[in-house]
Amino acid sequence: MREDVENLDISDVAANWVNAQILARQIDERIKSLADLSHTPLFFGRLDYLHAPGADKAEGAEGERFYIGRRHVHDAEGDPMVIDWRAPVSQPFYRASKKDPMDVGLRRRFGYTGGDLTAYEDEHLSDPSEAAATSKLLQQEIERPRVGPMRDIVATIQPEQDEIVRSGLAGSVCVQGGPGTGKTAVGLHRVAYLLYAHRERLARTGTLVIGPNKSFLHYIEQVLPALGELEVKQATVDDLVAHVEVRGTDDATAAVVKGDARMAEVLRRAVRSHVTLPTEGVVVVRGSRRWRVPTYELETIVQELLDRDIRYGAAHEALPQRIAHAVLVQMERSGEAPDDRVQDAVARNTAVKAAVKAIWPPVDPAKLVLRLLTDADFLAVHAEGLLDEDEQKKILWAKPVRSVKSAKWSAADAVLIDEATDLVRRTHSLGHVVLDEAQDLSPMQYRAVGRRCTTGSATVLGDLAQGTTPWATRSWDEALAHLGKGEAVIEELTAGFRVPTDVITYASRLLPHIAPGLTPVASVRENPGFFEVRPTTADEQVIGACEELLRNEGSIGLIAADARIPALTEALTTAGLTYLGPGEETTAQTRLALVPASLAKGLEYDYVVLDEPQAVVDGEPDERTGLRRLYVALTRAVSGLLVTHAAPLPQQLA
Repeated sequence: MREDVENLDISDVAANWVNAQILARQIDERIKSLADLSHTPLFFGRLDYLHAPGADKAEGAEGERFYIGRRHVHDAEGDPMVIDWRAPVSQPFYRASKKDPMDVGLRRRFGYTGGDLTAYEDEHLSDPSEAAATSKLLQQEIERPRVGPMRDIVATIQPEQDEIVRSGLAGSVCVQGGPGTGKTAVGLHRVAYLLYAHRERLARTGTLVIGPNKSFLHYIEQVLPALGELEVKQATVDDLVAHVEVRGTDDATAAVVKGDARMAEVLRRAVRSHVTLPTEGVVVVRGSRRWRVPTYELETIVQELLDRDIRYGAAHEALPQRIAHAVLVQMERSGEAPDDRVQDAVARNTAVKAAVKAIWPPVDPAKLVLRLLTDADFLAVHAEGLLDEDEQKKILWAKPVRSVKSAKWSAADAVLIDEATDLVRRTHSLGHVVLDEAQDLSPMQYRAVGRRCTTGSATVLGDLAQGTTPWATRSWDEALAHLGKGEAVIEELTAGFRVPTDVITYASRLLPHIAPGLTPVASVRENPGFFEVRPTTADEQVIGACEELLRNEGSIGLIAADARIPALTEALTTAGLTYLGPGEETTAQTRLALVPASLAKGLEYDYVVLDEPQAVVDGEPDERTGLRRLYVALTRAVSGLLVTHAAPLPQQLA
């Protein structure tokens, strides 16, 4: 298939140079999508239907066989050899069961080792004499060690996951899933499915995956290309709102207020405050004639624009045309026959431009936010009834700032500027947005993401128990309301495929303290996993634990409180151990990663050494946030967890 594309001759096809360039780029993208992946087999399953799909079963139509894989593969004649996992005919591979065989006689799973076919396993779904059994190949695939970037789960998608993956483009979905339930992979495979089912529409409108940080995006970036999808953009929320350079930080109390949804109304009031009702009419001179638009008529025009509540910038552009239209009406009454060119000329008239500048002046979003954060009186006027005096003091800057460029903006300030920018001019909307680790977003950040999919849909992924910011989401209903997707369906994944039983049981001791009422994850892994809590007296013993685990196959993550990273870095260097940063791809030579607890979210390692749990808790502004951070760190292990501590453990783990 790749050679066919590489050998295409487009010299006589393109009508001009521009078309030739576009066609050449499309061919290049097609070649990239057909690249061989040495450790990724093209097919992983087979379905033998009792009858040909779509045929009349009463007529005794013969069955049909399909091989299921990551993408469609055809032979030289164009006949299909492998069917894309996203095709409707592939769905029974994930959904069929002994109770509902879906007209499938046999389902075969293939096992691979390093890209080589090494095993297969059959289920005769329509044979009543064969009892239902757990797939050993499926269990082995779930439990095999992970080295390298995040894997796709296309061969192991479960029925409840498949239902989410294949839900339609029109509706938004929120997936609550504990550690290791596969929510991130489900979200990414949903994107791949939507691109398959609605390719033309999403090619026009665009798709976007939003992650919590660059390390996380680097970790997941190989999943979609493995499925043949190359056009999905990835970003963090900070990337979306990068109107100014972020050089400052907020303390937790200020960040909470700035992230509160009430700030949206404060900004709306501040933007609208620039509108001034006219105090005198406008006189337009054209040739020897003078046309006057009286004050009361100007007031009516301005009030109508205010009542429509359209974007401030759109109203600013509409006002001169409305004034010009009022002049044209007078011209027509006097017997003249003006056309659109006359109206445009009147709109550009000096008197009209001066009136518009006085009534509806342009607004710079960054300057507006700067004034709110530095002018106590200006903030007090527009925050009245919304923020109390104490809250206003928390967000006011202590020192005056000369300009937008010299200001030390924080990440929360950038979100406020994004909100103000949208009040002035509409933000471009995409066809579909996937928002991962959503529980950490503030209401204002949800609004920023929601603006990017006002005309599209969203897939929201997260775990309320892993909310590690002071403004973390309290409920998905509240979060979805801020996102503008209150109608979204909330799904819950509770089957854990990644974290071993003993590890998730230990971590779940924290749930009553961090997310009361949340269903604990139930591990479906047959292997209980390695788990040990080990007292230590020196950093050398922590490094020794890493060396001990490196004797096993797979990746090792040393996770510690951010404040402990310098000391552990020195200890690793002294011991002569090479290591990677969070999200960096492990190799056969370097399998150890040193990970600050603040960046551990979303990552996974075969074995984890968790250093000083109490230090992880103490590194956060409050105990609840600290315990949530600890819950995240405890649940990064795939095969085993070793907890080391010199200080006493948090009482919640007792």
